[in-house]
Amino acid sequence: MEISKRTQQLGTENAFVVLGEVNKMLAEGKDIISFCIGQPDFRTPEPINNAAIKAINDGKSTYTASQGIPELRKAVADYYTRSRGVSFDPEHIVIGCGGKPFIHHTIASVTDESQGHEVIYPNPGYPIYSAQILAQGAKPVPLPLLEDKKYNFNIDDLKRKINDNTRLLILNSPQNPTGGVLSKDELYEIAEVVKQFPKCWVYSDEVYSELVFDEQFQSIAAVPGMKEKTVVADCCSKTFAMPGWRIGYAANEKLTPHITKWVTNTASCAPHLCQWAVVEALNHEKSWEEVRRMGGIFKERRDIIVDLLNQVPGFKCLRPGGAFYVWPNVSETCEMLGCKNSEELRERILKEVGVACLSDIHFGNYNEGEGQHLRFSYATSTEHIKEGMIRIKKWVEDNKN
Repeated sequence: MEISKRTQQLGTENAFVVLGEVNKMLAEGKDIISFCIGQPDFRTPEPINNAAIKAINDGKSTYTASQGIPELRKAVADYYTRSRGVSFDPEHIVIGCGGKPFIHHTIASVTDESQGHEVIYPNPGYPIYSAQILAQGAKPVPLPLLEDKKYNFNIDDLKRKINDNTRLLILNSPQNPTGGVLSKDELYEIAEVVKQFPKCWVYSDEVYSELVFDEQFQSIAAVPGMKEKTVVADCCSKTFAMPGWRIGYAANEKLTPHITKWVTNTASCAPHLCQWAVVEALNHEKSWEEVRRMGGIFKERRDIIVDLLNQVPGFKCLRPGGAFYVWPNVSETCEMLGCKNSEELRERILKEVGVACLSDIHFGNYNEGEGQHLRFSYATSTEHIKEGMIRIKKWVEDNKN
């Protein structure tokens, strides 16, 4: 039987591929410290769990409207309004099964196959961006993120790549995999470029919005004239340590009805009882106290892992402004150890050191002149961070040429 070309060419999220490899090694009894998966290692706050239990006991096990229950859409609108600095209406909110489906739904809503439509996306970036652009028959246009710009892109590069065929610009701040954060001034610059192209939408992936460590989070939707052009996407996974609950939310006045239609055609609706749990999460101070506590711990871990990575021979690691990832440049280490690239280095670190991470090939194509990189998620204990970095440092010192 034939498999469609679209399916055969569909990309994947390699963090889960490497995780499978790690789990196999753990099952074999090997001592592995993993930095490969991006999910909080905290328990979901207890008030949220209790709200879900109550929802079960109250019989909240039915379908809901595809757009989501009114109570959650209001909670999201209120949250967006106070956190983004611009007013949102509950009618313009749609609830989904996590944040990821909105990538597909938005691209599918604004591009058509075989029409030359283009989507600009960050590179390195979350691999589902390019996978879904190709799957929907649009042209992917990578926008290089540069180390000397703290992993923002060059605004002149955006000016060169955007054109009348561009239907969507994807932004991700704080960013996976680099941890880069777009400043208010940078967002205003980007907005001035996008405003010149009336057919171009913006997909603002803000799933790490509550993990900005050194400044206040900024959304491009707050730039005058940009709210109407921007799909604001977020979810409960990172903020409230709820990745398995699968609740995300997106907002845009014009696109919400179309995205809702995609929800109807795919998942029908987000899980009913989980929606009630997120109402509790967004509306109650005890949940936000836990968010602030977790954020403080992530910031401490960031500083620890950056300092330790910069002690490894050949590693050069910027201090990221958000998310829970670091993206060290390992070009010199590859040369020291005779590794042809970061992927070979990653494989050796896993097999010879017992430390799991991801390489830059898992997040897009190489950017010319940017060197080799690894990604470490510090969504793990401080003890694991210290032990893992000690192992890597000793191994490099013992094996360098």
